[in-house]
Amino acid sequence: MTSGFSRANAGRRLLSVALAATAAGLAMAPVAAKAARMENPVAVFSGIDKITGRITNFDVYIGETVQFGALQVTPKVCYSRDDTEAQKVTSFVEVDEITLDRKIRRIFTGWMFADSPGLNAVEHAVYDVWLTECKAKSDVPPPEDGEAAAQ
Repeated sequence: MTSGFSRANAGRRLLSVALAATAAGLAMAPVAAKAARMENPVAVFSGIDKITGRITNFDVYIGETVQFGALQVTPKVCYSRDDTEAQKVTSFVEVDEITLDRKIRRIFTGWMFADSPGLNAVEHAVYDVWLTECKAKSDVPPPEDGEAAAQ
């Protein structure tokens, strides 16, 4: 009986030591700071014309619509992280196709991720478009009136 009693006490002591160690470990564990995402005024895309094999990089201001072949690309927001954080570049984008009968048809609405261009790239019969980065400035002048402008 005495040996069973000491095993129970030893088990309780072991359990309390384990719980104390776990609590101390959690208290000392570094807490990951949530990185602030930065909103950028310019989204940078790459597009390929599958017929010619030509790849084009183009800057698009947020809210602006730029035409790439038969596609119209409109980023709504473009987020990145500051230079001290691992980059997570994302953009919410709408892409429309101008059909042969001159109608506009939405073919994509959603998030694009620069880290995984194949995940949510626009794959069209002739053109593919994907996000490459977000940036604060562009060599391309912004739209004059601040509204979306087709180019």
